[in-house]
This record gives sequence, structure tokens and C-alpha cells, in this order.
Amino acid sequence: MSDIDTLLDEPSEPAPRKRGLSAGTMILIVGLVAVVATIGVALLRSQQAQPESGQAPNFTLTTFDGETIQLSDLQGQVVVLNFWASWCIPCQVESPALQAIWDDYRDRGVVVLGVAYADDPDDSQAFITQYGLTYPSGSDVGTVISRQLYHITGVPETFIIDQNGEIADFIFGEIEPDAARATLDSLLEGEAI
Repeated sequence: MSDIDTLLDEPSEPAPRKRGLSAGTMILIVGLVAVVATIGVALLRSQQAQPESGQAPNFTLTTFDGETIQLSDLQGQVVVLNFWASWCIPCQVESPALQAIWDDYRDRGVVVLGVAYADDPDDSQAFITQYGLTYPSGSDVGTVISRQLYHITGVPETFIIDQNGEIADFIFGEIEPDAARATLDSLLEGEAI
């Protein structure tokens, strides 16, 4: 009998089965889960739109003058909440209209509140000085107010919030002064919009 015959006649032991997943397979699974989770979060965020009605999301803003303003503390007043940036051309165009609204309506219970979006604080303050803005305005540090609460997609965007803290109007893009004034007059007179 040859060595080959001997090897063929001897029962061979099966190779032991490995249990569990290999390190490479685990890394692949973790990677796939991460990709799916990232895509899912992106899809959810893309489907979030600006709130156009209901209770306005509350926030606290520190103005460039160092004042701390909490939106909920302004209940009882109408709030014109404007998201802007110094580099935004339509924001530059609308700033005189917002200042005029502040000048004409602040004694009637209207607060214009500016939130600088993704802007350098020095550039924001230069913008405020250049356009002579006197209404309170502050920087949205980390874009928490603009992105996470109000889901803005660009600037300018403006929310008019009624005396009960409800969003009465949403203005995408540059504010139209006559329309904004009509909304403010209706809210101040207690009329439904």
C-alpha cells in the first residue's frame, strides 16, 4: 500500500467550524449601519420645514448689546423674528423696512428681533451700524435657533409671532413691508389673519 492509499483510507477529521463573525464582517456591518443611519437622518432633516403655524419654538438669544432675550418672555407682544446675515444682499435691502416697522410699531407692542445666521459677529455689528438698526439683534451661535428650531433654508426668513406665541405668518425671502404691516395691524386689532 502506498502512502497515498494510506491517507485515503484514514478517516480525516473535519476542520473545526468557526463560530461568530469575522472581524472584517463586523466592520462591514458597522459601516453599513452607519451609512444607513446617516442617510436616514439626512432624509428626516430634509423633510423638516419651517414652522408656519402653531406655537413658536422658544429660545434664548444674547443680543450684541449683551441683553438676554427669551422668546417666551415676549408673550403678550407681537414679535417680528427675522433671520439675516451681513453677507446677504436681500437682507441689506430689507433692513430699512424692518427698522421702519420697529420705529412705527414698538410703542404699540411689537418687537422686531433679529437673529444673525452663520455670520461673523464683527461683520454683524458692522451691518447693524451701517444700516442704523436699533432693534435687538444677536448671533445664533452654532445655528441652533435657525437650523434646529426654525429649520430655515436661507436668509432672509421672517416669522411673525402673535401675542399668544403662535406663528401668525412666515415670510420666505425679503419682507414685503405693506403685507407685513397689514399682518401686524390685524394682530394688534385682534382680527383673525
